[in-house]
Amino acid sequence: MDAPNLQGVHHVAYRCKDARETVEFYRDVLGMDFQLAIAEDHVPSTGAYDPYMHIFLDAGNGNVLAFFELPEQPDMGRDENTPQWVQHIAFKVATMDDLHAAKARAEEHGLDVIGPTNHGIFRSIYFFDPNGHRLELACNTGTPEQMAELKRVAPEMLEEWSRTKKAPRHAAWLHEKIETESH
Repeated sequence: MDAPNLQGVHHVAYRCKDARETVEFYRDVLGMDFQLAIAEDHVPSTGAYDPYMHIFLDAGNGNVLAFFELPEQPDMGRDENTPQWVQHIAFKVATMDDLHAAKARAEEHGLDVIGPTNHGIFRSIYFFDPNGHRLELACNTGTPEQMAELKRVAPEMLEEWSRTKKAPRHAAWLHEKIETESH
């Protein structure tokens, strides 16, 4: 059987504490357009009674970020066994000027922002939305040659990681480049 002919991500959905506050945050801080809302008392896929508000925001280039507010469920939490920095939503910006402007705008809204952090092939800033979701804004800085080399060594790195659970050195040049630039 053939693999599905995927056309991209339709949307990604997360839980939110308050739909209005979430729309206002993503609109005011990140400039996202509020596209639509769907509210039901029963979950269409399961038929279970669980009233919800499902909101959809335009993240640019046909990418949609969605949230569910679930007022009758226990308060939302996070996976306490996973460090806060791991699970995040990363958005792309075009230039370093855009990244610096986004940082200034987030700080104007009272957010604590980390970065820009140099990852060798991109630079990022980090902050949290009102629901506790970690957000990243990233500006690509890698060259086509760097990206091709990283793709080339990816299978070897994964194989070594699977065997040893230690960081492979196939792309050590990336981190050495960061060290050189920071001194």
